[in-house]
Amino acid sequence: MNKQSVIVDQQSSLSNDCKLLNNSIELEQRYGAINYDPLPMVLSHGLGAELWDTSGKRYIDMMSAYSAVSHGHSHPRLVNALMQQAPRLAICSRAFYSDRLGVFLKRACDLTQMDKALPMNTGVEAVETAIKAARKWAYTVKKVVDDQAEIIVCRGNFHGRTTTVVGMSSKPQYQFGFGPFAPGFKTIEYGDANALSAAITSNTAAFLVEPIQGERGIVVPPKGYLQAVEKICRENNVLLILDEIQTGLGRTGKFLACEHENVKPDALILGKALGGGLLPVSLFLSRRDVMNVFTPGDHGSTFGGNALAATVALEALNVLFDENLIQRSAEFGDYLYRGLSEISSPLIKEVRGKGLFIGVELDLRYAKGRDVVLQLLAQGLLSYETHDTVIRLAPPLVISKEQLDEALTILKKVLLTNSA
Repeated sequence: MNKQSVIVDQQSSLSNDCKLLNNSIELEQRYGAINYDPLPMVLSHGLGAELWDTSGKRYIDMMSAYSAVSHGHSHPRLVNALMQQAPRLAICSRAFYSDRLGVFLKRACDLTQMDKALPMNTGVEAVETAIKAARKWAYTVKKVVDDQAEIIVCRGNFHGRTTTVVGMSSKPQYQFGFGPFAPGFKTIEYGDANALSAAITSNTAAFLVEPIQGERGIVVPPKGYLQAVEKICRENNVLLILDEIQTGLGRTGKFLACEHENVKPDALILGKALGGGLLPVSLFLSRRDVMNVFTPGDHGSTFGGNALAATVALEALNVLFDENLIQRSAEFGDYLYRGLSEISSPLIKEVRGKGLFIGVELDLRYAKGRDVVLQLLAQGLLSYETHDTVIRLAPPLVISKEQLDEALTILKKVLLTNSA
């Protein structure tokens, strides 16, 4: 083949890639709701901590789908578990028992030191479950006056996007146009244990809080905060419910983020990584007297706890420990944090986080988050901005040191470029 033919073939291939890219984006924009603002690229496949777009370009994934892909893309053990179970039994509804759900729930309860678990699909479904459990517990166990139960939440929280949950958000965009909202929530400052103490009344059912606020920009509370609120909740017979949908399952270098302060909540919410990056799986877990407020017909989910999801989630829990992914998160998280902290750039206001859950807050006088994210994209690194002020870095826990070094090189190059 002569040189001119090679050039023609390359141009034809590039043209086809562009057509596929434009067609994929155009189809989503034409037929899909514009409720996301994706980066201008189309992904086709992934493996471990790497992704490839439709043109074959490789990227290091430093976002892992908001921690849903903590095990990495297409983890062979998880894919195999799914493929082995799918032909046997996938969905049978909770109207019947399956041979998969019980072993998964036992493993989850043993690992979290909780008495019982209620399976759902998405994280926000588990949050809604927690709200229902806390309210019914307040009326049937604590004896709060009917319809007067309150749940205390924190400013800057993110617990999902259902109408009930956005009703307790402090971000105007999440609420605009979606009211009226359900009453029964009280908002306090995050990281302030005294604010919790002052907000509690005889009607307080629970305090719902994230150990680290992810959507707000990886905001880490003061040391000792979780221990303090645990003590306050115990003294006032208030349920401490921890939303560990993003922070749980090894993301912060511990199995649960609350383990950094040896805190044991009364109830726990898990999701995202529980599905191994393959299926939506979530859990509401609690002590026995809280879960026992549910009776048949009180709550449910057609897909929650299905045999296929239970199989994959059980394997996802086992992989975390079999492959030392939690320890890996702690060690590589420290390594990433140190590497970012050593970048001398006025663009960086602060680096914060735990484990492989890190936020880089930007000085907007130099560059906005979306601009930085697009430059990282061009260099082969996938991340996303939060509120245009923070770059979120939460790679799959299976990321290698070589991949992490490559990511740090790209980050340093882009952050320094925007410092002038």
